[in-house]
Amino acid sequence: MSMNEVAALHPFFQLVPLVVLLPVLGMVINLLFGKYLGEKGVGAVASLAAGGAFVVSLLLGLALLEVEEGVNLSLADWIVTGGLDVSWTFRIDTLSVLMMLVVSGVGTLIHIYSIGYMHSDVRHNGDPGRFRRFFVYLNLFIAAMMILVSADNYLMMFVGWEGVGLCSYLLIGFWFEKGEGGIANARAAKKAFVVNRIGDFGLLIALFLLYYNFGTLNFTEIFEQAPAIAAAAPGAIMAITLFMLLGVTGKSAQLPLYVWLPDAMAGPTPVSALIHAATMVTAGVYLVARSQALYIEVPAAQNVVMWVGALTAFFAGTIAVGQYDIKKVLAYSTISQLGFMVAAVGMGATVAGMFHLTTHAFFKALLFLSAGSVILGVERGHAHAHAGEHGHSTFDPQDMRTMGGLRKRMPLTFTVYLIGALALAGIAPLAGFFSKDEILAAANETSLAVYILLTLAALLTAFYMGRQLLMIFFGKSRSEAGAKATESPLLVTLPLVVLALLSVFGGALNLPGTHWLETWLEHSLHVSVAGHFVLTVALISTGVALAGLFLAWLVYGRKPLFQNGQPDPLLRPLNGLFRALENKWWVDELYHALIVKPYQSLSAFAADSIDQGVIDGIVNGFGSVVNRGAKAWRRLQNGYIRSYALTIVVGVVLVITYLIFR
Repeated sequence: MSMNEVAALHPFFQLVPLVVLLPVLGMVINLLFGKYLGEKGVGAVASLAAGGAFVVSLLLGLALLEVEEGVNLSLADWIVTGGLDVSWTFRIDTLSVLMMLVVSGVGTLIHIYSIGYMHSDVRHNGDPGRFRRFFVYLNLFIAAMMILVSADNYLMMFVGWEGVGLCSYLLIGFWFEKGEGGIANARAAKKAFVVNRIGDFGLLIALFLLYYNFGTLNFTEIFEQAPAIAAAAPGAIMAITLFMLLGVTGKSAQLPLYVWLPDAMAGPTPVSALIHAATMVTAGVYLVARSQALYIEVPAAQNVVMWVGALTAFFAGTIAVGQYDIKKVLAYSTISQLGFMVAAVGMGATVAGMFHLTTHAFFKALLFLSAGSVILGVERGHAHAHAGEHGHSTFDPQDMRTMGGLRKRMPLTFTVYLIGALALAGIAPLAGFFSKDEILAAANETSLAVYILLTLAALLTAFYMGRQLLMIFFGKSRSEAGAKATESPLLVTLPLVVLALLSVFGGALNLPGTHWLETWLEHSLHVSVAGHFVLTVALISTGVALAGLFLAWLVYGRKPLFQNGQPDPLLRPLNGLFRALENKWWVDELYHALIVKPYQSLSAFAADSIDQGVIDGIVNGFGSVVNRGAKAWRRLQNGYIRSYALTIVVGVVLVITYLIFR
């Protein structure tokens, strides 16, 4: 539809390009003029740009209350060649606007938080000049994600898909010269980029197959043709959906391509919150939800998606139990919770998956940003404890074994962290209870094995979050830094309070009996994906969550760790199993042995034998031949007139001889 046609339905619809343009404008202003604005000006511009996108998203949501079926706004033709006609068209429906609200709303709070956090972080890392660069990247991230969720065709979505991949690379490697050996952070960024390219290859193949079989990349046209194509060529739909799943495993960090996400902790904490809560990792879940018209045509593909999600939820939960880095525990938790979402959209409970995506954005952003507040507080304590000293030993402010007792030193951070942890564990009536319960109820109706696997994952979630709370906030401080930690400033803690409120009341979005979110999304999903409240399942999940927290108290609460370096209480009873959890089941080492090392050996062989031996040999051989030929011909140009005269005579004789004998 054109701008005028859209405006006739509702004037707010014509504002949709601003959800992308406002973050881009903020990025450009800071890029060109940020050095004159100062830190407060840069932070304000970036935050207002993200906040403006949120306001526009709210207005679009209000418009959809009147025009429930939504609209498409065609901004311009993009690629028109042969049979391919792709326009830059925005899709305004309840699913896309829900994602816009989550991305821009949580993203705005992360922007505000980042002003206070990065003020300290750039100084702690010795380069205040990078403050502006951080907010340029952050606005670009929001813009790319908005393109992804607002697209009306798969190619435009792919632009946003690649955009968030680029931004993750830039932000994970923001302190590229830091980390072990001065290259660890750069390697983490490269790892994220390369692993995601594997997933993106799968999505590209899916796009090629979509165009080959459907003759278009437009959502509406593809979804309308899906039943007919599935009846005529079910193998084609199967291939498309499974290649999409490969893209999902990369972007949403599922088995086997989850390995990049824990390393993404190399970026500043606000980046971790943005990637894990509101932007990049939710893209894969959104892709399956948006493409559910294709997946329902191939139940076998749905089963594969469901099992990938369920196995990831349990597997990542086991690893989180054995980690000591405050952010890596949350990273593996994110992988596990994404597994819940992927399993949900795979089994057809799309509303439950999107509900959990939304509530998870609230409490996971809260947990990551609260973890950042803890890190800042411990860093301040370390600086105070070692004021005036030079050359003191290296200190890791993210190691939970150096913390303890922070409940009294940082009471506000403790309160909001507790809310986030309990919401993640699924304790009623917090938001995580309602969204996780819908997924478990759907699993109970779909597959008993998947239900059991997800329930075990929920038990692990409660246990490792209880473990984290007890190690960080309870007992006595296990380091001077923890003993002298101080509460974070208001600019850091205020967004935490807002997110804590959302984590408490977010379950109201789809309360049993009202199911407001279900009613909202059915205008976009067009299939029955109702989430049901099952009292038995709810009681079991609550009991499991409480059991997990109680087990954590038995292990870590009765006899708190009393000194830094003390062995984990689980090490003795679990022994080798706990070593496996500490080492993340050695998956990275396995990948290195089976893929990275052989690839490096092949690269070395290609460089030495093929590149230098064959290719360089051919090129150098041609050069040698030309060089030798030039030396031979150079003898004819000796500068002696008698030689030139003799050459002319010989030439004339040869010509005459040829003419006579011819």
